[in-house]
Amino acid sequence: MIRQQQTLVLSPYAALYDIVVPKDNMLRQINELVDFAFIYKELEEKYCLDNGRNAIDPIRMFKYLLLKAIYELSDKDIVERSKYDLSFKFFLGMAPEDPVIDPSSLTKFRKLRLKDMNLLDMLIGQTVALAMKQGILKSTSIIVDATHTKSRYNQKSPQEILQERARKLRKVVYSLDESLKAKMPAKNVNNVLEDEIIYCQKLVAFVEEESGIAQMPKIAEPFNLLKETIEDDVEQLSLAADPDARVGHKSADSAFFGYKTHLAMTEERIITAAIITTGEKNDGKQLQMLIEKSQAAGMQVETVIGDTAYSEKDNLIYTKQNEIELVAKLNPLITQGARRKEDEFLFNKDAGMYVCPAGHMAIRKARQGKKGVSKNQQDTYFFDVEICKRCLFKEGCYTEGAKSKTYSVTVKSEEHLEQKAFQDTEYFRAKSKERYKIEAKNSELKHGHGYDVATSSGLLGMQLQGAMAIFAVNLKRILKLID
Repeated sequence: MIRQQQTLVLSPYAALYDIVVPKDNMLRQINELVDFAFIYKELEEKYCLDNGRNAIDPIRMFKYLLLKAIYELSDKDIVERSKYDLSFKFFLGMAPEDPVIDPSSLTKFRKLRLKDMNLLDMLIGQTVALAMKQGILKSTSIIVDATHTKSRYNQKSPQEILQERARKLRKVVYSLDESLKAKMPAKNVNNVLEDEIIYCQKLVAFVEEESGIAQMPKIAEPFNLLKETIEDDVEQLSLAADPDARVGHKSADSAFFGYKTHLAMTEERIITAAIITTGEKNDGKQLQMLIEKSQAAGMQVETVIGDTAYSEKDNLIYTKQNEIELVAKLNPLITQGARRKEDEFLFNKDAGMYVCPAGHMAIRKARQGKKGVSKNQQDTYFFDVEICKRCLFKEGCYTEGAKSKTYSVTVKSEEHLEQKAFQDTEYFRAKSKERYKIEAKNSELKHGHGYDVATSSGLLGMQLQGAMAIFAVNLKRILKLID
């Protein structure tokens, strides 16, 4: 077992916490609600137990990352705030007079201790178990959806990122002391990335060493952001790429470059499963895994609510086999029947054949495609090609020289027919109205926890960001439901 170094706070100033950190403080409530001892068990193999100096307590390091996810601050700013914010120190298990860590320790903790861990599933599982223990998770339905996160680097060029952050820093400096404008290092005027990095390094050095205003609170955030970008991300900026990010599409004419997070959430708005993929992945293909991950976390899943992306045939078959209701509308092409020129070719129910615009009836039909596979079968109707060759309406209908003239209609599968009948019920319509909840949760992740843009490069970094953000929103939701 990792040596548990967090001890009872025996400080002459400990009573301050009872005065300045009230009972309804969110961080105090999280401390009282969650037993963070699971961190020791999960990270035991990541530490040497019998050699070297004592490590900073892993629970404290984990809590620093959780604070980053809740308050959306840089490593340096979260550590800086923990110097004077007593609610932070209380949450971190520190005495009021205790020194804080060096911000670089957080980078090492992420890279060395959390690498190769399935942190996402583990943290979601912890919150689902906690919600069940508190008796607030009673739903047997999950709502599914996907949200996108833009790449940190490739939505803009590396030089544009540096220029934007340098511009924000200069703007704040000028607002404090206009006379410093004349003393600033000369801006880079070419398109060479290396020259832009050198300029930003000079700007940081000037603000830090010569201006005398680096310690002002208003300067801290833009200054630290630019400095962290140069120091920690210079390699990524030089590569000018996020190796795992991909182009995805939000609609037919709207695209993004980055990642997708596929979510499952209960009707109580507790996230029960998440899969983080590159941006181009199909939403519907993740449904079966979202169900299985939710079940592994302890959920009993009887109903799944989603949009049309989840009603593909494989999902209809899977949910039927597992006795799960799928409240997801079929694609309109399926419900309407996928066929071309539907206003021109009309079906004669007595003959069981289609009639062309000129009034000629098909002479035979054939079923194409295999039954029971994901792609639907088609009925193909054959017309007398000799009549088509002489037809007055052949332009745009018959291709000159073709040996046959056919018309095909997609055949609805048994699964599609059953789903069509289900989606016409009042129960289906009532359940569909629950789907708005997950769209609100996506908005909370993006606007409340910085999930609209990746904080680092690569799929592993995105998974860590997702794990901490989802853990934070689940804890906040559990606290609200308890209250």
